[in-house]
Amino acid sequence: MTTDLRNFLAIPYEELEELNLKAKAQRMNRVAPHKIQEERIKYLTDEKRIKAVTVLFSDLEGRLHMLDYDKKFLVKSWDNLTFDGSSIRGFTAQRESDLRLGMDWSAFYWGPADVFGSGKVLVFGEVIDKDGSPYSADIRGVLKTFAGEKFKKDGYTLNAANEIEGFLFNGADAEARYNETGKFDYVNTGGYYHSLPGDPLRTFIDTCAEVQRAMGFQNEKDHPEVAPSQFEINYGYGEVVAAADQIQLYKLICRQVATRMGLTASFLPKPVVGVNGNGMHTNVSVSKSGKNLFWDPKGEEKLSKVGWSFIDRILTHANDVCLMLNSSVNAYRRLDPHFEAPNQIKASPVDRGSMIRIPIGNEKSMRVEVRSVAPDASPYMVMYSIFKSGLDGETARIKNLRQAERYLPDNIYTAIEHFRKSEWTSKILGEDVKGRYADLKQASADRCSRLLGTFVKAPEVQYHHEVYNQYLWNQF
Repeated sequence: MTTDLRNFLAIPYEELEELNLKAKAQRMNRVAPHKIQEERIKYLTDEKRIKAVTVLFSDLEGRLHMLDYDKKFLVKSWDNLTFDGSSIRGFTAQRESDLRLGMDWSAFYWGPADVFGSGKVLVFGEVIDKDGSPYSADIRGVLKTFAGEKFKKDGYTLNAANEIEGFLFNGADAEARYNETGKFDYVNTGGYYHSLPGDPLRTFIDTCAEVQRAMGFQNEKDHPEVAPSQFEINYGYGEVVAAADQIQLYKLICRQVATRMGLTASFLPKPVVGVNGNGMHTNVSVSKSGKNLFWDPKGEEKLSKVGWSFIDRILTHANDVCLMLNSSVNAYRRLDPHFEAPNQIKASPVDRGSMIRIPIGNEKSMRVEVRSVAPDASPYMVMYSIFKSGLDGETARIKNLRQAERYLPDNIYTAIEHFRKSEWTSKILGEDVKGRYADLKQASADRCSRLLGTFVKAPEVQYHHEVYNQYLWNQF
């Protein structure tokens, strides 16, 4: 069908970057929400070439959902958008299904037309309950509220950046067809930092990096990772909610680019046994009035007492929140003592088997790196559990807490048991949402072998929450 007569918005990449960086600066500088709202609505009204607004939100497990609203309809009805919450896993029961979508106008993105389609812009939504309050199972909203309260009460800005690894496999639907093929095929057999210009992996990385740059990610470096066909595309720090949003966009961009190349970008934690798995190393810090509270030039490893207390609390609650950081059956293949797996509940500046590392830093970059995070976990739940535990958690009276011989679970059943029994997870999520999340993870576990064995089994992929749509799950 020809598009010659249509005048839809398609912006060059350089101009996209300028627009997205301006929006990012507004968000970072905490411009008043009503001012941003007025600016966005005026822009949508005046820009005739926009046909639709893609609204993004995530379910309880972190699966990204997208709705396209006609631009003219959205401009008139943005404050009264309803949807059926009973159709979203982990949301409402059928008898109380109506939920609303609010607009987080600060989380507004212009995407490249050749990747997302012409005539569209993207904005993240906030799920609102029937009574007008933030919906308790919308963890993005929970995280935003928590971060806002910390800023209002203590002046804290919560910062994060993630190193997200993935695999590039042959075939546009390699995960969905895993139950038929029983294997994943590499597109590249190189290794760390090694790929030739123009090969599929390098082309994929370059293309994704260009899209990220255009969307204001402020890239830092990109490269093939240790395992064959593995990649990592790094970008700069952001305020915690924006950082979590970027994780969702990062994975969306990678999947979209891969699909257009006839390939699959996979964020399964351990899709292939015998090689390194995919991690999502989560770098975090807390600042106040522009000062990094984790930096102390005289502190141990130049980390401040505030930073060390943050670490101690996370180590205390490591088993409590493990299921929130490693949410799938397959994730526990990655927590293997081989292949640099960070399964030891301790902190170290050098030991990559520790769940927490203290990287070399300075006044600007000093941070804590939580390494035991899988890339398929909900980014909002990851950020919330880490910052909530690090700032508000308890400190255990365990001798030599930071180097004690303790280990994370090696299977999801143990992680579920820790999660269900934990008083801390009840405080974090509330009993209702905690129960829903645990039940979803139990359903995943019960459809897979309890013992992981030596090869990746089809149910690990088939019932992986990021791969299959809800239709399959609704058969049970």
